[in-house]
Amino acid sequence: MTYERPPAMAWAILAIALFGVSSGGPLLASMDTPPVLRASWRLWATSIVLLPGFMVQLRRAENEIYDLRNISMILLSGFALAIHFAAWTWSLDHTSLAHSLLFVTSHPIVIVSAMFVIERKADPLLICGASLGFMGAGLALLDASDSGSVTYAGDAAAFLGAVAGAAYLAIGRILRSGSKIPLFIYAFPVTTVSAIILTGLSASVESTASTIDAHPLGWIGSEYFLTVVALAFGAGLLGHTGLNAALRWLPPIIISVGLLFEPILGSVIGLLVLGTIEVGFWTVLGGIMMIVGAIILTFWLESRIEPRSTS
Repeated sequence: MTYERPPAMAWAILAIALFGVSSGGPLLASMDTPPVLRASWRLWATSIVLLPGFMVQLRRAENEIYDLRNISMILLSGFALAIHFAAWTWSLDHTSLAHSLLFVTSHPIVIVSAMFVIERKADPLLICGASLGFMGAGLALLDASDSGSVTYAGDAAAFLGAVAGAAYLAIGRILRSGSKIPLFIYAFPVTTVSAIILTGLSASVESTASTIDAHPLGWIGSEYFLTVVALAFGAGLLGHTGLNAALRWLPPIIISVGLLFEPILGSVIGLLVLGTIEVGFWTVLGGIMMIVGAIILTFWLESRIEPRSTS
């Protein structure tokens, strides 16, 4: 598998998206509401922000853009995004912010492992990068326990979020590569489908009666209104929508490697928002190994990129 070299604009979009998504964890962690419910609030608010762009692009779109295949892929992407947010937001309540961000951004390991299974090629750089990543994740777990601020369950939930996130990025790449589907025509329905799923999941598994009684208008009538708006514009519009925009030119593994800097930026933002951050020795060492492993994977991918044709 080979890729064309992306334009400079793709890297700029990725950088902006990285700052956007990095704000999501600290802001979600600052909200004292059931985790899946707060994730649904974020996605409903993001859907509202995306709606104008969707309406504009829909008027210009060709009728066949929503064929059965594309609709099926969009529904699957929305499901993957819902699982990502449900697992990750739950993890924020059951492990430290640093651990949650570290494991939820471990999808380069997931993606490369999947690529290895599919292509069945034992490339030395691929093996080295993936091995470092897995060993780093194992070391980071040494700071975890069965109870307390850092737990195995919370870390496992964050990793499940990474697996679902990898699927979300892969589907987005398929539908967005070469602008097969315009940005907002893809992002809006995926976000809305995910919000609907999360709302149903929250109603089924969470005790939300007291929250609903206190805030009958949901996030619009809550004390977290500004927080959710910040999530919609920052982590939603600039972040996830920016990632979908970058997927037009960049393969999912590059997006994933860029997102490995989210734990660093997110921890800094968390220090500013929450006033405290818990980072243990093994978390730092394991995190460094995971990032180095992912950088090695980037060099592996770089060796497989074809120069862009000038003809």
